[in-house]
Amino acid sequence: MSKTRIIILQMKEIIYTGIFIALGILLILLLILMFHPAKEQTSQTSQEDPIYRAGVYTTEITLGQTVLSLEAAVDETRIKGARLVNLSEDVETMYPLLSPSLEDIASQLSSGVSIENVVLSKENQYTQTLLLSALQELLNKAKLD
Repeated sequence: MSKTRIIILQMKEIIYTGIFIALGILLILLLILMFHPAKEQTSQTSQEDPIYRAGVYTTEITLGQTVLSLEAAVDETRIKGARLVNLSEDVETMYPLLSPSLEDIASQLSSGVSIENVVLSKENQYTQTLLLSALQELLNKAKLD
């Protein structure tokens, strides 16, 4: 004869078991979401295709009687930095907005802003436009064909 077993479960044990099962499932889903690569990440890497030849490029800017050399370091996708090479104290005194304007543009470009989206300040608008056109010329030299 078979013995009939009667198991008595308290409601508290059933609730605790359900909570632990739900937490286990939630933990497994969280681990899957954390370690599964998203589709956005793969599309971002394809947007980072090389556009320019990496290197340091120079161009000349004429201000009155003075010719300045603008130098920019370019990697495959953007300008990393820019500086005026032969900026003397006399030129800096005559054109005091030149250095701050270039620093503002260079900081925007090095942070990943494209040259078309650089925000010009109202005080240095014309100086920054001159510098941006020179930087665009540099990028045209660096562009891959």
